[in-house]
Amino acid sequence: MNSSIEQSFSLSFSDKNESTVSHDSQYDSMHYQNLQYHGQVKREFSHRIFVNRSFQLSDIKFFGFDMDHTLAEYKTDTFDLMTFSLAIERLIEIGYPEDIKNFKYDPNFAVRGLWYDKLYGNLLKVDPYGNILICSHGFKILKKQELHKFYPNKFISYDANRISVQHTLYEHPESYLLACIVNYFSNSKEYEQKETGVSSGNLFISYKAMYQDVRASIDHQYVTNTIQSRVAENVEKFISKDERLALLLNRIRENNAKAFLLTNSDYNYANRIMSYLLDDIEPSRNWRSYFDYVVVDAHKPLFFAEGTMLKEINIETYCKNIGSHAGPLLSDRVYSGGNVEVFSKLINSHGKDVLYVGDHIFGDIIKSKKVRAWHTFLIVPELSKELSIYTDKHDLYSQMNRLNDELSQMLINFDSSSKDCPDISKIKDKIQNLVHQIDMSYSYFGSTFRTGIISFLISGYFYLFKGSQQTYFASQVTRYADIYSSTCLNLLHYPFFYLFKAAPQLMPHESTVNPDDPLSDSQNHRINRTKSNSKQTVNPNNSTLVEN
Repeated sequence: MNSSIEQSFSLSFSDKNESTVSHDSQYDSMHYQNLQYHGQVKREFSHRIFVNRSFQLSDIKFFGFDMDHTLAEYKTDTFDLMTFSLAIERLIEIGYPEDIKNFKYDPNFAVRGLWYDKLYGNLLKVDPYGNILICSHGFKILKKQELHKFYPNKFISYDANRISVQHTLYEHPESYLLACIVNYFSNSKEYEQKETGVSSGNLFISYKAMYQDVRASIDHQYVTNTIQSRVAENVEKFISKDERLALLLNRIRENNAKAFLLTNSDYNYANRIMSYLLDDIEPSRNWRSYFDYVVVDAHKPLFFAEGTMLKEINIETYCKNIGSHAGPLLSDRVYSGGNVEVFSKLINSHGKDVLYVGDHIFGDIIKSKKVRAWHTFLIVPELSKELSIYTDKHDLYSQMNRLNDELSQMLINFDSSSKDCPDISKIKDKIQNLVHQIDMSYSYFGSTFRTGIISFLISGYFYLFKGSQQTYFASQVTRYADIYSSTCLNLLHYPFFYLFKAAPQLMPHESTVNPDDPLSDSQNHRINRTKSNSKQTVNPNNSTLVEN
């Protein structure tokens, strides 16, 4: 093990005062510092793991890892550009116009969780309930009147035959290519735009057909191993290497837990990638020795259902042994396929003693949580950018807070007897302008987690503005990911006995009421009368419910 890395992380749990930020150069070089946030000691943003459901890390006996975008951190701009370019070449091969060669990839266009409506060719950003937050036809954001033509209630229910959900980072090139194709045909003089596609003479191309062609053009690159081969030939170009990965896997074993790799990649590709990440960290040690169990060709999410036949792979010939594997799973061996029931039985896991780490919200997180009740750790690499923008745009958030206070003051004294509505149009316009500025700082579709401005903390209270609805993707993260972070390496910043404790989930009557505000006279009178009728003696000053 690289001794400098080992020493740096040993020092990170020293007796330094965590309530102050150290300026010691050696301490800063470890990238580990705790910041004081609203009176509470917090780790640096980039090192934090965020918690949706509480659990004790010492209860975890098995740490499972996906490979792509989890252990192997892809350089997404380079990787996505390659995927995008190869897909365009394939589309031209099957008959699409040569003009699409002019498409230029925009890495800031898509966010995870977008819905593609195959019927109308629209990319949709929706909230957890199907309410449409943003609708883009090609590169045209539809305004209210245009949106109502397709979706009268600004609502769409999920239908697998009609909707394709962009779950992963892999699908960013697909989302952008879909927008390019729809935009091209919708604006071409050679084609007439119809409600569900475009036509030219006797030719009709539906938006569903466009989706199928784009999806097939990308799938073709994986089926033919084109993408895998290009990455394997030049791993350094596409994947970042971090020696702390070996340290994390060693720490897991030092704390009497086991680690396993569970990936959909085949052994040939997995061996190339994992060798690059781990083989030269410690002399005479191969990457398989860092894991207790290795399973490739898992076919997730099928792995969490009926699965496939479990076979052992000959690591010399890369061929699968005949028959199904029925014996125990051994270290330094590689297995293919199987399903979660068989796998759990062979490793003697009961479900909640597993923490599975992956980037695919559906294939890794939702299925493992619903089927086997594994604890789940979602990797969201784009979280680093989200947090950076969130802090960099503090001045815009401050402006929003001032506008919110101004709006509240204008409306606070009105009740059901009021007839004349005050003119708040100027304030609303200013708020919308700020919302747009903040959204554009993230991407074409704004933040991955919200539409409009993110909630922010002022004087201990969370403030939200119109347009700050949680997205469909964010709701899935909240519901199914016990914890989430930008990288699995952030586990190094927590002891293995750590209690991940979720923040209280407050209802509106709890989050918007200040318990220190006094009751109004009318409320006090009602409470006193109620208590008197029930013959109970209560100090009315203890009652704290007030209207915000």
